[in-house]
Amino acid sequence: MASKLSRDTRPSWPRRAIVTAGMPYGNKNLHFGHVGGVFIPADFFARFLRDRLGAENVLFVSGTDCYGSPIMESYRKLCETGYDKPIGAYVQENHDRQEKTLEAYDIACDLYAGSALEPAAHVHEQVTDEILHRLMDAGVLNKRSTLQFYDTQAGQFLNGRQVIGRCPIQGCKSEKAYADECDLGHQFEPEELIAPISQLSNTAPELRPVENLYFDLPAYLDYLKQHVDELEHDGITRSVVTKTMEEWLLPPVLYIQNKFREAFDAIEAELPAHTVEEPEGNKSSFTVVFPSWQERDEAHAVLAKGGVRFRSGKALVPFRITGNIEWGVPVDDSCGCHGLTCWVWPESLWAPISFTRTALAEAERAGKGERYASLDWHDWWCSEDAHAYQFIGQDNIYFYGIAQTALWAALGCNMQQSTLVANYHVLYMGKKASSSSKTPPPPASELLEHYDAEQLRAHFLSLGLSEKPVSFSPKAYDLRETGKNPDGTALLARDDKRVIDPVLKEGTLLTGVFNRLARSCFYGVAEREGDESRVRTGCIPAGTASAAAADAIEQAVLGFEDAMHRFEFHRALGVCDAFLRAANKRWSDASKAAKAASAEDPARGDDLMKQALVDAFAELRVATVLMHGVVPRGCELICEYFDIAPEVFFSWDHVLETTDEFVRALGEEPGSHRVKVLPPRFDFFAY
Repeated sequence: MASKLSRDTRPSWPRRAIVTAGMPYGNKNLHFGHVGGVFIPADFFARFLRDRLGAENVLFVSGTDCYGSPIMESYRKLCETGYDKPIGAYVQENHDRQEKTLEAYDIACDLYAGSALEPAAHVHEQVTDEILHRLMDAGVLNKRSTLQFYDTQAGQFLNGRQVIGRCPIQGCKSEKAYADECDLGHQFEPEELIAPISQLSNTAPELRPVENLYFDLPAYLDYLKQHVDELEHDGITRSVVTKTMEEWLLPPVLYIQNKFREAFDAIEAELPAHTVEEPEGNKSSFTVVFPSWQERDEAHAVLAKGGVRFRSGKALVPFRITGNIEWGVPVDDSCGCHGLTCWVWPESLWAPISFTRTALAEAERAGKGERYASLDWHDWWCSEDAHAYQFIGQDNIYFYGIAQTALWAALGCNMQQSTLVANYHVLYMGKKASSSSKTPPPPASELLEHYDAEQLRAHFLSLGLSEKPVSFSPKAYDLRETGKNPDGTALLARDDKRVIDPVLKEGTLLTGVFNRLARSCFYGVAEREGDESRVRTGCIPAGTASAAAADAIEQAVLGFEDAMHRFEFHRALGVCDAFLRAANKRWSDASKAAKAASAEDPARGDDLMKQALVDAFAELRVATVLMHGVVPRGCELICEYFDIAPEVFFSWDHVLETTDEFVRALGEEPGSHRVKVLPPRFDFFAY
């Protein structure tokens, strides 16, 4: 039996909180993974924090990642088909579609901006300039001449997405790698890319030197090791975060297949300082370990000259800050290079700071500065009583966990390190989602043609993506053959009444259990002509909840809060599920007993019905507060029929108060608060 939770061991929360959701590229609409794997969990947590800390103490920001080579390449291909608008208009169109989709899913960002779009664009340029100069002053930016792919046939340098090959990182099976990163997030030098091909001419490009600014990431190896150690012991950071970060903190190595051993031995003396680790057991490769990334990179040319092929291990290397593509945040020439723009990854890391400053400035400009507890962005990102929670996909842990952590430390302005809430992939029909597969996944907006947003919100939160990749398998898109139709044609799962739709599992909790409990409460106190029952006053009845109901309420609140503190959202939803079902059962049993007693003793029947309603209203109020972040529309509708201001009703300042205490806090006497009259056969949740 699980031990009971105590109020004495409740988790602590910051005074103010920033919530961010990983930014989607501005070259597409949102797919279900964006929404279900990142935005819905982030919105759930942000709504919880607004109720827990007060809405004025929470900022939820995200936006479209407007720059970068993926967008340029998508735009280039679209222009080949006749599109004649500038790239800024192209990004704006995609941003607008993204924002519309998020609104349809009830994602309530304080600001969903765009790094190249007003009102955030100029703020983002200013923040980028401030950060780059601060890093320069700290002495952690260096100018390096590195190699970049050049298409001799097209006569131009290629941006990252215009080159495709195979990932050189040991153990990576990606066949879709670009100039310096693969689609699984692995980083490498351009010269390491295996079998590069230009997307412009379908020929092999050559490498030519270019100058860029790099952040001295390897200098923060010890800091990152200490940070990871702290995360491993904080009790809340997901293991996928710490394990992925640890992979990048290993010594620089090269893996060489045993078949190249003779060629390696012939040129080993020419290599910079290194040690060789012989293969163990049946391993097909041996390992060459270097003191730093410099020696490892120096070894590349020696090995290539000797005909020795190799693969790199993960290790810290200088983090590129700039690039020479035109579509990007401009970098001031005072940084030591001319005509450069900021590489998309570093500027996307501090884009949430730009969005925070934009949101605060927009609120002040509109005369709504009181909306937030502070209009100074430092109080949100640099104050020890504030904290940032960043929701990302597992592919981006390197950037947010390694690069951002070191950058924040280097800035030296007391930047507080974020808690990274990284989800595993949402699979589609049991496989990794791919637009080129036989059954490509539907865009997030299309799912709403088959399901209600609240059904989908509850389902995605139930998947447990904090623990492992989980399949999203909506019946509406299930093309498996499950039998034969009367005419002999194939019967597909989507049309087979015997096949249960996994997406609707959580929906039954809403439309059945939750909806029934709410109806029972409001109909139970509704005034009826000719019915002289003492409970039919149109008001929430006064009285103390039964010991069973009171204990269930306390354990649900404490269990839910603990699950939220650990980012175990499927467990938080599970707490609500068990609590609602028990409350509904308690009501069903108690109301039946009251009706049975009324036949012999109307007064006793009234007493029992009153107690049943006291328990049910107490449990309904708390369940509605807990479920608010899961299904905000339905919960706010229940709040409307309670006829209580939402900012008061959903506040966790009152969540553990008794109903009588809560009513007194409203300035009313227990038993006198009138609820709105609920129409017949009313539903709070869509079927």
